[in-house]
Amino acid sequence: MAHGETLSINAVLRRAVLLCLWVGAALCLLPSVAVAQQDLKTFDLGYIGWNDDPRYSEARIEREYQGEPWGRPIDGARVAIDEARFPGIAAGVQFGLDEALVSNTREVLENVRRMRDAGTRFILLDLPAGTVSRVAAEFAGDDLTLFNVAAHDDRLRGAHCQANLLHTIPSDAMRNDALAQYLVSRQWKNVLLLVGPEAADKVLAKSFARSAKRFGLNITGTREFVLGNNPRERDKNNPKLLTSGIDYDAVYIADTQSEFARNANFAIQKPRPVVGSGGLVPQAWHWAWVRHGARQLNNRLEKKADRHMTAYDWAAWVAVKAVVEAVQRTDSTDYAQLAAYVRGDDINLDGFKGYRMGFRDWDGQLRQPILLGSGNWVVARAPLEGFLHPDNYLDTLGFDPRESACKLTTGNEGS
Repeated sequence: MAHGETLSINAVLRRAVLLCLWVGAALCLLPSVAVAQQDLKTFDLGYIGWNDDPRYSEARIEREYQGEPWGRPIDGARVAIDEARFPGIAAGVQFGLDEALVSNTREVLENVRRMRDAGTRFILLDLPAGTVSRVAAEFAGDDLTLFNVAAHDDRLRGAHCQANLLHTIPSDAMRNDALAQYLVSRQWKNVLLLVGPEAADKVLAKSFARSAKRFGLNITGTREFVLGNNPRERDKNNPKLLTSGIDYDAVYIADTQSEFARNANFAIQKPRPVVGSGGLVPQAWHWAWVRHGARQLNNRLEKKADRHMTAYDWAAWVAVKAVVEAVQRTDSTDYAQLAAYVRGDDINLDGFKGYRMGFRDWDGQLRQPILLGSGNWVVARAPLEGFLHPDNYLDTLGFDPRESACKLTTGNEGS
């Protein structure tokens, strides 16, 4: 694949293809388009995930935990590749996916090298935070851009950020800030925090505590729960008992396994809302979101994967869209030009959430609204009205440059 070559295409053919896009693909079975496809430059993006990822076990997928994947996000990337067919013809390229499922970190690194050596410069990582960090460090300095499409961990955007790593999945800080804004807007300012047994649960709880402080919420108490139904641990696995003897306006549950949170809504002691890992859940995407053209995107994913679209599908989809837009706008496949465009101020990603989106220059995180969903509907979209930021409205969600521990840009004064 020759990504360093400047694109060229017959001007007449370009106009024909653009006309096809205007009048509809069904009317465009033109011989000139078929001939053009024979001369397209191949432009592959990469995708790497675990072969036996427990998140995609049949048992977990059947439960359809809120905020969790309901299938591999590669389905979202495939939808984006399908959408890029005619724009690709107009740009003189044929977009494709190089997909790899691996068993360990060594195989991850081997496949990144293989893709890099084949000319692939943009790779989607559907991997845990620790592995994402390792891969980014291993290939620092190479002509590669890695997209994190699955790991919410704040540290990847903070102390562990890296210049070759972009994030299309929102951080824990962004999701928790969205929830905090909603709780404040409803005057539910006293929050009971329930924390699970996993190390990741503690990390998630810490992230919410930061959001609570940032927006003026009061954590009235913190209680730890255990998973399972052992009757000898009823005081630690029963939502009603865990939420007794204390006052609160809402209950935040930090449960990265989703097992406890799934059953906690309507099971706590007081008639109060449950938020976090269950009840009202902050997400990058929700299948019930239908505004700004979202219904069409949901339909395309459902047709492709025979299931509803999730935040992880959306994160993979928008990562591919960012690269496709870069090729279109720069009229080039040169890596330096594409990488600069993706990270620059001119990118104008439409993620069907009602805002122009681009990547933050200080930590590589995609600016985006957060959808607050419960069951089969979207309750609200954050940022909410009334929460202001001096630079960018979307930067009320997550770490802005004054708060960030990431130092990708020289102007960052954060710590």
